[in-house]
Amino acid sequence: MTAVLLAVHVLGGIVFVGPVTVAASLFPRYAREGSVGVVDALHRISRVYAVLGLAVPVFGIATGAQLGVLGDAWLLVSMALTLVAALLLGLVILPAQARVVTGLHERGAAAVPASLGMTTGVFALIWAVVVVLMIVRPGSTTGVGA
Repeated sequence: MTAVLLAVHVLGGIVFVGPVTVAASLFPRYAREGSVGVVDALHRISRVYAVLGLAVPVFGIATGAQLGVLGDAWLLVSMALTLVAALLLGLVILPAQARVVTGLHERGAAAVPASLGMTTGVFALIWAVVVVLMIVRPGSTTGVGA
């Protein structure tokens, strides 16, 4: 069972978190260019994959419970970073994207906040740190990944 949970967790990260990270990172560039179709698609990908990505921490927690590592520092830090990334996406990135999309549709142009590129970069960096923590698992006594 642990192998199945871990496989679903990893696949979810690749299939759901990867695309939302790329789409969110590309959004500011194409928004500045005024590429309405591309911006619409990137925003839709960001929204849909954000929801689908909720499966990743769910299966991650289930996997951690199966492995008996829910109290390990590396996992707690990973979960905290995942929460920060989710809050950035849901409370900062997606609303900013929505405002830009609305501006492009209503006025044909929209001001893209300079902070949007920085925020999406931080979002991507958080996921990179989480991936490293999942692989290296500092302090883990399970012998996997150490």
